[in-house]
Amino acid sequence: MKTPQRHATVAALAQPLTMALALALALACGASRAQNYPNKPITLVVPNPPGGFVDASARILSDSLAKVSGQPVVVDNKGGGSGNVAYQFAARANPDGYTLLNSYSAYHVGNPNLTPKLPWAQKDFAPVALITVATNVIAVNPSVPANTLQEFITYLKKNPGRLSYASQGNGSLSHIGTEMFKLQTKTSMVHIPYRGSGPAVQDVLSGQVQVFITTPPSVMGHIQAGKLKGLAVAGKSRHSGIPAVPTTDEAGLKGFELEAWIGIFAPAATPADVVAKLSSQIKLALELPETKTRADAAGIELRYLPPGGLEALVKKDTDFWAQTIKAAGIVAD
Repeated sequence: MKTPQRHATVAALAQPLTMALALALALACGASRAQNYPNKPITLVVPNPPGGFVDASARILSDSLAKVSGQPVVVDNKGGGSGNVAYQFAARANPDGYTLLNSYSAYHVGNPNLTPKLPWAQKDFAPVALITVATNVIAVNPSVPANTLQEFITYLKKNPGRLSYASQGNGSLSHIGTEMFKLQTKTSMVHIPYRGSGPAVQDVLSGQVQVFITTPPSVMGHIQAGKLKGLAVAGKSRHSGIPAVPTTDEAGLKGFELEAWIGIFAPAATPADVVAKLSSQIKLALELPETKTRADAAGIELRYLPPGGLEALVKKDTDFWAQTIKAAGIVAD
């Protein structure tokens, strides 16, 4: 009769030991996993075609991260669907840290507010690191009869709907931001959406579309060459690449600021230790002197945030863009 009690006592004593052993094994496996990561090429999925701020940020990071990690970092452009093609692909990728999303702020926080039935959700992604930011530039074709921001606003008010503006797609920052500009200035322009900055810039250069509010990498060289007119930088300070262009505040449009950002995200189930190691490697990559040199040349500001900081930024911007989209009456295609 004593045997069952003795077995029960032994089992009770063994249970904590078994749990402790399991925990130790899990920690050991996690440490080994992070220590061995990465041991093969990493793919960086980009939701835009080549050209522009989103693609340029990915390529600047890919080269530097390859040096830090010791593994190739392949840029995979999957444009289309206002970014949704790339986001759906990345969300469904194997959560092992080898497929990452180079996420554009307006897609990440704008699309969930525009389309109730997206093929992805913010919760499908684990934040890894913020990598770059860029204030927007109000650029116009030389045919527009305005050389200052105030002259441009005056012309728009006298000619409602006469000019058209380009965007990188419905729900992009250039779309939502220009609608904000129209609301604040009480002006009217026709929206022409494109699949990324590259084709949009070409039509603005040709004069087929006259206005583009976008990030510096897309238009900075053309402004420097006199092929486009830069009327204002929508930020707190002037841009080093186009120092003659005033800020919107200096140009008389108080409170109009637009800042885009690029963050790196992994599929949601990616192990936390892999995310942490990847984030630390991205930080080191951004600190390389050659990374800053390339970013400065492209008109991009490097700015690192760890996973928690990026998560807080997503929440803040999601709430802000929800209000903006509602006020502008923007709807999905």
